[in-house]
Amino acid sequence: MDKKWSELTPAEKREKRFNGWLKNPGGFNSPAAEKAYNTRITRLADTLLMKKTDRVPVTLPVDNFPALYAGLTFHKVMYDYDALYLAWKKFLNDFEMDTVVSPGIVYPAKVFDIVDYKLYSWPGHGLPLTATGHQFNEGEYMTADEYDALLNDPSDYAMRTFLPRALGAAIPFKKLPPLTSLLGRPQSLLMTLGQPDVQEAFQAMADAGREMAKYQQVIMKFGKEAQAAGYPGMRGGVAMAPFDTLGDALRGTRGVIMDMYRRPDKVLKAVDLITDFAIKNTIEQVNAMGGIMVTFPLHKGDDTFMSEAQFNKFYWPSLKRFVLALIDEGIMVSLFAEGKYNKRLETVKDLPHGWILWHFDQTDMVLAKKILGNTQCITGNVPSSLMCTGTPEAVKEYCRKLLDLFAKDGGYILTGGASCAEAKAENLRAMMESAKEYSKF
Repeated sequence: MDKKWSELTPAEKREKRFNGWLKNPGGFNSPAAEKAYNTRITRLADTLLMKKTDRVPVTLPVDNFPALYAGLTFHKVMYDYDALYLAWKKFLNDFEMDTVVSPGIVYPAKVFDIVDYKLYSWPGHGLPLTATGHQFNEGEYMTADEYDALLNDPSDYAMRTFLPRALGAAIPFKKLPPLTSLLGRPQSLLMTLGQPDVQEAFQAMADAGREMAKYQQVIMKFGKEAQAAGYPGMRGGVAMAPFDTLGDALRGTRGVIMDMYRRPDKVLKAVDLITDFAIKNTIEQVNAMGGIMVTFPLHKGDDTFMSEAQFNKFYWPSLKRFVLALIDEGIMVSLFAEGKYNKRLETVKDLPHGWILWHFDQTDMVLAKKILGNTQCITGNVPSSLMCTGTPEAVKEYCRKLLDLFAKDGGYILTGGASCAEAKAENLRAMMESAKEYSKF
């Protein structure tokens, strides 16, 4: 008799998730594609689980490179989903890779236009048409005196205060009654819904939802075709470290730095609250898509942002609790340590063996190998500057040194320290070639 999900160990839950990931129910274009898929996904899965494989797998650090490679602007693919699909299809056909790079990294600008999205700028909307990416607009979307409002009723705060600041189309949501007031008295909401500007706000949300569905259909089409051609994807979701949610999207860098000194207790309570909601929402997201891994881009935890004492007090405890909750559900975790994490390695080394993929940007890889290399999978570190301006020979030499350090023991994926839209095509090919030449076990 099969155990209930709640009765399974984390490893048993992970095995079930992996079994779903390893299969491609949509079928393959050819027997060769099926064989290539099985080889690639087995290589990737074994590496994540700290097992030795035939060679080190590669994730090409391409970001929006496929758009530029196809001769298109980033602006074009943000607005034209067919062009987005064709650009990524061309990239898939022209480059050898171990894992597919989804066009889902490109946000649908039409959706942003409909809701008047404030948190990003993009080509033609705050950035030049020639820009190769989007830009986060940091600000105080939550003011210093609003901690109690967030803590006392987070759903109401999100709906009536944060959304009107983040989405221009949602400004009329300020008029909505508190959500808790609807208990037993929904007519207060119906009265507000009769106002034309409130109706227009909800209509904008519906229009954005329909546009998002069009975009998602294109992303899903590409994903199925890539799998059928023999290329696996790293199925899962994206989450934020709880402190980053507070420091990026709510208080902003300046605000959260001041808060750590002026109202540290409020910061810790807010971070704990965010953690509780984020754990529940992220697990639901991963379950809905049959995912195996959640990726965290770590924005404010690097060596230069806060002291070790502050990291240990404000940043790491909530993130660790988040990570352990995901592991308990059989979900692996990728932690993208942006910047440098040399001073953090001793603190973060006590996570469970074989559950974490550490993606290092500028961290000392010899030190990372020494402290984490026998317990967690590691990836990254090839500089974006090298991929964009260096020669193929220089790229291969840098990769060779990384592979000399990591390859013999397994548990390493070759990729860039960060993604690079303006990488040279020949340098991406050199990265792939280096893994094939220098990392066979």
